[in-house]
Amino acid sequence: MKLNFEDWSDLLFRLMFSSLFFGLGFEHLFQDETILKFMPDWVTYRRPISILCGLILLTGALSILLGFRIEQFAKILALFIFLVTLSVHGVALFRTPVDLPQEWKWLWEVFQRSNFVKNICLLGVCIHLINYTPGRLTVSNIIRYLRGND
Repeated sequence: MKLNFEDWSDLLFRLMFSSLFFGLGFEHLFQDETILKFMPDWVTYRRPISILCGLILLTGALSILLGFRIEQFAKILALFIFLVTLSVHGVALFRTPVDLPQEWKWLWEVFQRSNFVKNICLLGVCIHLINYTPGRLTVSNIIRYLRGND
């Protein structure tokens, strides 16, 4: 299997894009104290929901990194991002926590705006990945190559 620049740049793209989801996924599973505080008041069972979110993020990240079932997991991540953006960051754009000191309100607004825009960008990439053909450095292609089918 002769690899070219596009194969390596595709792998680098998938590595860099999935790294965000790996980071957030591990944060949801192992260090979610801040995430739990930012969850809207209407969310019940916060810890189990945080764990579920972490598993969704890690599974999607692994799929994209490995180039395995990217279309399916891009759809799942797109739906996840859409729901989180609307229900958490979209709402928080117009609501400041009542117990937040006045001098921190500007930081809250910047944080919510940046997360909202970041999520819109991530959603765009996930939508792009639904019709995406990865390079040759994927699990499926490597297995095919090792079996001598390439």
